Amino acid sequence: MAKFYGLARILALDYGKVRTGIAVTDEMQIIASGLTTLETKDLISFLKDYIAREKVELFVMGLPKQMDNTPSESETLIQAFLDKLKKQFPSIPVERQDERFTSKMAFQSLLDSGIKKSKRKAKGLVDEVSATLILQAYLDRKV
Repeated sequence: MAKFYGLARILALDYGKVRTGIAVTDEMQIIASGLTTLETKDLISFLKDYIAREKVELFVMGLPKQMDNTPSESETLIQAFLDKLKKQFPSIPVERQDERFTSKMAFQSLLDSGIKKSKRKAKGLVDEVSATLILQAYLDRKV
């Protein structure tokens, strides 16, 4: 049975050098939904505004790994961002979720949903769906 905290959201980040996809749960922490994709340089500012309006209990960050389980090259960038995140929001813990295949799965889910080719090319949509898949995998693991 999942731990019930109630009335606080979990926010997931699919962190990228240029763009970051963001997903969020409902307040009961049952459903993962895409929230937005934004330029990574605006991420801390966006999170400050969001957390001022909504109670966030936990951040879930994607954990990029190679097929042999070693960290991917983007992990260095993520670690630097995690340091900033923890300084900015010290009361909100961070958990990591393996994100292997999420971009491929996100792209495939966009194909399967019948989204037009022009919209699929919008990489931001793939990032947002990837964040949603990361968050859903985290929720599934916690049940």
